[in-house]
Amino acid sequence: MNFPLILLALTVVTGVFWLGDVFYWKKKRIAAEKAALERFDLEHAGEAQSPQLLDARKTAGYLARRRPGWLEWTAGLFPVILLVFVVRSFVIEPFRIPSGSMLPTLEAGDFIVVNKYQYGVRFPVLNTRLTRGEKPRAGDVIVFDHPLTPGTDLIKRIVGTPGDHVVYSGKKLFINGREQPQTAVGDYVDRELMITLSEKKENLGGVEHRIVLDPRAPDATSPMGPSTNPGAIHYTDQGFETTVPEGCYFVMGDNRDNSDDGRYWGFVPEQNIIGRAFFIWLNIGHMSRVGSFR
Repeated sequence: MNFPLILLALTVVTGVFWLGDVFYWKKKRIAAEKAALERFDLEHAGEAQSPQLLDARKTAGYLARRRPGWLEWTAGLFPVILLVFVVRSFVIEPFRIPSGSMLPTLEAGDFIVVNKYQYGVRFPVLNTRLTRGEKPRAGDVIVFDHPLTPGTDLIKRIVGTPGDHVVYSGKKLFINGREQPQTAVGDYVDRELMITLSEKKENLGGVEHRIVLDPRAPDATSPMGPSTNPGAIHYTDQGFETTVPEGCYFVMGDNRDNSDDGRYWGFVPEQNIIGRAFFIWLNIGHMSRVGSFR
């Protein structure tokens, strides 16, 4: 399901009914209310004013002016749908972590918030840029539309920006010839797979975050199907090396040996980036995880 397209269509349809109500149907209802009140006054002329009579008069006017059900479910819902459309399209969007590829930073089942305006506001569906915004940086955790499977949203960490020379050797990152330092933390237990991993702190371009490595997994990497840029990634028995094309970004999961990321299918075009993930707002069963992350 293309939810942005559905939401846009609902906004447009309910907006048309709302405009019709403002400029046409509402005027007819006001006229009907006036006529109903005049009839009521004629029918009850000469009767003593009482609270019951006043309530009955008010009810007669209300029933004449009330929106019909079909209009209540269209024009009446427009403000709510418009608010959801604006917030979700231009401000923040919720996202649920589907797998453990970003352990230990994010766990499967985390509900996160994605900043939609930091990298520039885009009009939904058409993906037309409305504002310039900042450039994504190495270390940012981003949600993006998979370049080879449109409609599939993934979340990974940027490790290479346009023009960067990226080398992954011996499970260590080298960006433009500089090793990104790693510091041992200890063991980390993947509760989903029930395996013990090695946890480390990594400083990626000044962004300190945690990663996990599987000591049983080999250092070598190999492609696993189609690529966005065939031949752009050179694979070795120690890892790989590549230079990030202009207008693209290279991403990897923090769970380095258990992540379907750029090592296997290539690069993320800038226009595919949905936004930067920055806050966990819910994890049912693990509420202590709620908060910001890097």
